[in-house]
Formats: sequence, C-alpha cells, structure tokens
Amino acid sequence: MTLPLAGVHIAVTRPPAQATRLNAAITEAGGSVISFPLLEISGLPDLDAFHAAVTPLAQFQWVIFISSNAVQYGMPLLQQATIPPALKFAAIGPTTASALQAYGVADVLTPEDRFDSESLLSLPAFQHMQGQRVLIVRGVGGRELMAETLTQRGAEVVFGECYRRINPQTTIASLAHEHAQNRLQGIVITSTEALRFLLDLAGNTPWLRTVPLFVNHDRIAEQAAVHGLMAFSAGQAGDGAMVQLITDYFQTRV
Repeated sequence: MTLPLAGVHIAVTRPPAQATRLNAAITEAGGSVISFPLLEISGLPDLDAFHAAVTPLAQFQWVIFISSNAVQYGMPLLQQATIPPALKFAAIGPTTASALQAYGVADVLTPEDRFDSESLLSLPAFQHMQGQRVLIVRGVGGRELMAETLTQRGAEVVFGECYRRINPQTTIASLAHEHAQNRLQGIVITSTEALRFLLDLAGNTPWLRTVPLFVNHDRIAEQAAVHGLMAFSAGQAGDGAMVQLITDYFQTRV
C-alpha cells in the first residue's frame, strides 16, 4: 500500500526540539522532512524588567501564558517570586496548558476549540475585567490584541517578557537547492514570526510563490497571501491537524 505522503518532501520550520512529533507524523505518512528552523528561542540575558513587572505577584488576579515557551522560561521565574494561591492561570491552548500542569498548576483556563487570542478572549471569564490586573507572559514583541482588548474591558495589563525569537538562518540557499532538485513540495509555517523571517530571507525569490505553505492559522495564511504566496490553513493548532492538511492537499492532486 502506498503511503499518502510517499515522494513528498516537506520543510519544517519549527525549532527542532518542538518539531519532533510533527516530523515523526510526516515520516510515518511516507513523507520526507527537511529541517529548516526559522525560529530559535532563547532566554533574555537581562531579566530585571521582568522581575520589576511581576513583583509582587499578589497584585494580579490573572496570569496568561501565550505559549509553551512562555511557560518554559516564565514559570521558573514566577516560582522564584512565590505564586499566591488566589492567582488564576490561563493558556492560549492545550499544549501550553499541559506545560503549566507539568509545573503543578492543576486549574488552567483554556479555549475548547480554536487556540488563539481571539478564542481566549471570547471566554466568559474575560468579558468584564474592571478592576482586575492581568499579567501576560510572552516573548519580546508579539501581537497586542490580548492586551488591547482586556484593557478596553477595564483590566490593567502588564507584560512579563522572558524570551526572544531569532532567525538562525542566514540564507535560503539550502531550500532553493532542494526546490531545484524537485525535493521541496511544501513548507510548514506555524507562527507569524517564522513567516516574517522566511520573507526576509527570500526577498523577491520567484520560486517560493510556487511552493505551498501549510499553516496552522488563517491569520498566517492571509499574511502570506498579501505577499503573493500560496498558503493553506489547518484552521487550528496541533500536529494531527497539520498532517491531515498536508495529506489532503496531496491526495487531491494525485
């Protein structure tokens, strides 16, 4: 029996440590993985601003973690500051919630379906925020929608930025070589930062417009389309949804 991704070569742009399950799923479906990480996550060399923002933790009613990276780099710092029992936790999705639970946080508010800022903001707990202080733990930069919306609803929002995202690649030459050898049938992009870094590397490279991008959010697909790229969205996070998207794409072209 022919596997659904036999002969298909997919570039995965996640950091290697976060791509293990996706890579395995693509390989299990018969595909070949090209590792081309566009993001490298590292802690900040100076955390004085983080400590100043979060001290004392008792001033906050809520702490929201934007990603599993935020948990990895932020939770040890919060534990140093002593987490008050009344502090409530929220996470952008189940992967981030699981990371929090590994730190002993049993009760984490998480969206049930789509895992993004919009879905978290739609939950009843975040509709009426007058008089509440919210700590958002995240990397340097990122979307402002969460903070802006909570502020409009009456909350006072503080950012705790504890890591940064950089592009470890200096050239797109290796992907161009794979494409020239007909060994690049798609590229997985799972963050707006990764898309931005890809565009920075590619410049006006014409061949990139012929390669489908497989993304996990409609917002990323829309941004790719603005730059003339062909993108297909799984509409949700999760390795299963991504592999299904890729499989469906190539099965309809057999």
